[in-house]
Amino acid sequence: MVESTEDYKWVERLIPPTRVPEPPKHEHYPTPSGWSPPRDPPPELPYFVRRSRMHNIPVYTDITTGNRKMTLIRKIEGDIWALEGEVKEFLAQLLGKTPPPTQVNELTSTIRIKGYFDAEIKAWLLDKGF
Repeated sequence: MVESTEDYKWVERLIPPTRVPEPPKHEHYPTPSGWSPPRDPPPELPYFVRRSRMHNIPVYTDITTGNRKMTLIRKIEGDIWALEGEVKEFLAQLLGKTPPPTQVNELTSTIRIKGYFDAEIKAWLLDKGF
């Protein structure tokens, strides 16, 4: 039996892509949606926050049992403790008082922050170049 690779082109178009294609380059950012690309080259920091597969900053709100409101930063690489320290410093300046409690999980590469600060942290990470 002889296998032909020429017919594979008909099958290949039916296989769903594993990643969203890279967004096109524009002259002016941010776009009307508010999205902007990461800085190129990435910032020289001891940590890195990788974008989600949809090219968004991975900061989310979460409600745990008992209606506890939390902000979750995911996809952290490198020194997660350095990022936690800078987030606490940023929130202390933002709130004008001691920062809210945080929880670092090195196994899942996430930081949980008590309260909803997703918009502020996303803007802060965008300013840093992520």
